[in-house]
Amino acid sequence: MRNISEDTITQAVLASMDGCRDERLHTVMTSLVQHLHAFAREVKLTEAEWFAAIQFLTDTGHITDDKRQEFVLLSDTLGLSMLVTTQNNRKPAACTEATVLGPFFVDGAPTYENGDDLSNEALGAPCFVRGHVRGVDGEPVAGASLDVWQSDEDGFYDVQKTSAEVGEMVHSARGKLHTQADGSFHFRSILAEAYPIPHDGPVGRMLDALGRHPWRPAHLHFWIKAPGYETLITHVFRQGDQYLDSDAVFGVRSTLVVEWVKHAPGIAPDGTSMSVPFYTLDYDFVLNPAPAGATV
Repeated sequence: MRNISEDTITQAVLASMDGCRDERLHTVMTSLVQHLHAFAREVKLTEAEWFAAIQFLTDTGHITDDKRQEFVLLSDTLGLSMLVTTQNNRKPAACTEATVLGPFFVDGAPTYENGDDLSNEALGAPCFVRGHVRGVDGEPVAGASLDVWQSDEDGFYDVQKTSAEVGEMVHSARGKLHTQADGSFHFRSILAEAYPIPHDGPVGRMLDALGRHPWRPAHLHFWIKAPGYETLITHVFRQGDQYLDSDAVFGVRSTLVVEWVKHAPGIAPDGTSMSVPFYTLDYDFVLNPAPAGATV
């Protein structure tokens, strides 16, 4: 392959992949090369801009670690995460809509019983969460696993904090529980608050350069799994939040926006006597049946 010009290089790169034995990989890479080259031609990409892009991706890699996934933030803020989520989660209208996973999910969250307090001293007003998990025909889904996580009132997830003594993450406002025989679940946590995605790195600089803000509306994350049903990853958003129409990661769906009801001090749903105001959130999830033979 000699004397390749700007007019022939795309076909040369595509031809170099003829030996690829993975059909799907070949399809994806062929389209990627075609679109990348078309993009460079369309905007007449300069060498200085290309170097800046390489440095941006390098910086994104350098700041990424086990507590911060800058590449997920980049995908989220460019709308790619939500696009992929949407096109891979087409469901009947009765089903709960999916939204982005986000960069702060972690495996190994502590397991709780229904009624337990998941906050583990996370800062925030008390909030009692109740709901059901059902199938599209209204049947209760017993034993479904629910991973739940959220930020505290300062806008930080537990993975963004470390213990000064041991240097390890202490799980808070995060946990896993299972639905009861009637498909119900209930737990205590804290009130969801709006927060900015981490914006002290390359993604934050990109948002600033584009005149965009880094804020996400208040929400509570759920990852729900049950045998015989498609897995659901979603949020429940707090009604009235000022960022519902300008979510930095484009994840809001109207069906996921719910009122967090404020209560004066008194008796909470679990019978606890509360000396401070508290909130309640009620939300039912509807799962889509998994295709026959599918691995959930």
